[in-house]
Amino acid sequence: MIRRRTVVTAAILAGALGLTACGTNREEATGTGGGAACDTSKGTLIIGMIAPLSGGLSALGLGMRNSADLAVDQANQKCAVPGYQLAFQPEDDQATPQVANQAATKLASDPNVVGVVGTLNSSTAQVVQPILQERDIVQVSPANTGPALTLGANTSAPARPFDNYFRVATTDLVQGPFAANYLVQTAGKKNIAVIDDGKTYGSGLAEQFSDQATKLGAKIVAREKVGERDTDFSGVITQIRALNPDAVYYGGEYPVAGPLSAQLAAAGLNVPLMGGDGIVDPQFVALGGRPGDLATNVGAPAASLPSAQQFIADYKAANYAEDFGAYGAFTYDSANVIIAGVAKALAGGDYSEAKRADIVKAVQETKLDGAGGPIAFDQYGDTTNKVLTVYTVEGDNFSPVEGSTGSFQG
Repeated sequence: MIRRRTVVTAAILAGALGLTACGTNREEATGTGGGAACDTSKGTLIIGMIAPLSGGLSALGLGMRNSADLAVDQANQKCAVPGYQLAFQPEDDQATPQVANQAATKLASDPNVVGVVGTLNSSTAQVVQPILQERDIVQVSPANTGPALTLGANTSAPARPFDNYFRVATTDLVQGPFAANYLVQTAGKKNIAVIDDGKTYGSGLAEQFSDQATKLGAKIVAREKVGERDTDFSGVITQIRALNPDAVYYGGEYPVAGPLSAQLAAAGLNVPLMGGDGIVDPQFVALGGRPGDLATNVGAPAASLPSAQQFIADYKAANYAEDFGAYGAFTYDSANVIIAGVAKALAGGDYSEAKRADIVKAVQETKLDGAGGPIAFDQYGDTTNKVLTVYTVEGDNFSPVEGSTGSFQG
């Protein structure tokens, strides 16, 4: 069994070769493992992570943490960066920009941090990007979908704001229209109420969905906003109920989407709620999501991908308490992209902070076969993998809709 090594604070680095398991909820097997034979005489390098490890979105963040942890473990077993031990340092951003700022500042202050996996939320990525850029620290997100993160504020005239930032998830410029195509053309919904939480991810996704749905001849009968911490949606529901929508599209995440779905039904609106990747988790159903509700998610279902089978088997064997979740395969890939970049940048040389720019360059040139599919980046740092899938609630979880995996075709 692979043994896990996590660094919690930079102060531990003095004893890095004797790091013990901490920070994940997982049963450990005993034994030395193949990594014991690796030369780690040059010291320890840190792979950081920024994700929600507590709070309402922790069901997603913990799966991300475990998946990156697995990648770092395996890299150490394979002596992926000759001469160095890799340590994993996950930081909790609680899905809050202010806390993400603190997490990024902490990681950026450590000269041994060579890359950061994350974030989950586009709103937290906005504050993390400039902090890591200032120190030339590469960032690879498995989940951010806000287009402006790579294209700048004016996506019709793209200008990359941060050359250290990459993502393996496609953007809402693809996801929103993809959802609209399915809901209007396949599900046959023509009168749609659109609601979002006002955050970067939710409002952007709702806008892209609405634009494409309108182009397809659907009518957006209402455009409403709710707060990300709201629990009573009676006011919004009263507004849209009189308009007789045959579907509701929600831009946001499952802590609001689940109760919103339940309250729609309780008010007599027995129409499906559809959302994006931010609602694809069993917690959506636990919080009130109903059979027949829909969502899109980036990539193809991991269980259907031959490329993901080894990741799934290894994750299960590692005995993590939490499922790898909606972003597990992409998080595993994000960590491996950073590790490969570090190995390439340090081939034949020693690490110093000056090497961080070389790591960024190596990541830009990445071409890997990942668990979630082929990995490469365009000139903006966006993935070239534009695949998405539609899911529907069945029982207590989401299941992929057969035949729905594909990409947006205008």
